[in-house]
Amino acid sequence: MSEALLEAEKAYRLGEVPVGAVIEKDGQIIGRGHNLTETWKDPTAHGEMLALREAAKTLGDWRLTGCNLYVTAEPCAMCAGAIVWSRIKKLYIGTMDAKAGACGSVFNIPQEQRLNHFVEIETGMMQEECQTIMREFFQAVRAKKSKEKQL
Repeated sequence: MSEALLEAEKAYRLGEVPVGAVIEKDGQIIGRGHNLTETWKDPTAHGEMLALREAAKTLGDWRLTGCNLYVTAEPCAMCAGAIVWSRIKKLYIGTMDAKAGACGSVFNIPQEQRLNHFVEIETGMMQEECQTIMREFFQAVRAKKSKEKQL
């Protein structure tokens, strides 16, 4: 998760929502990503999606069987669907997202029994650190908006 946090910090420095993700197989990181939606003007450029793409390229296969995904914040519905389709073995989540999370909060897509693949989930890994970077980011965003309003 510490590597995913490094990815989240990259997103933060770019003004992106600080979500970072890494994919590991057999102890080796094979994919990394952080949010780039604002930078690329692409609604699919979430950290998880970019890490999945890189891992698939590394393995030469879209099936990421035996791979584990570490992400600093609970994935949304789009990312949760991609996690299922890519056959991720286990998903480690730093902090949950009560408003848009699709891995246990609002929905639980990776463990939906009607789908073709079931993903193990572990939550709360480095939770304090993952919550802190999100909290600091959104405090800065609110402060900037407040300052702009005053002008």
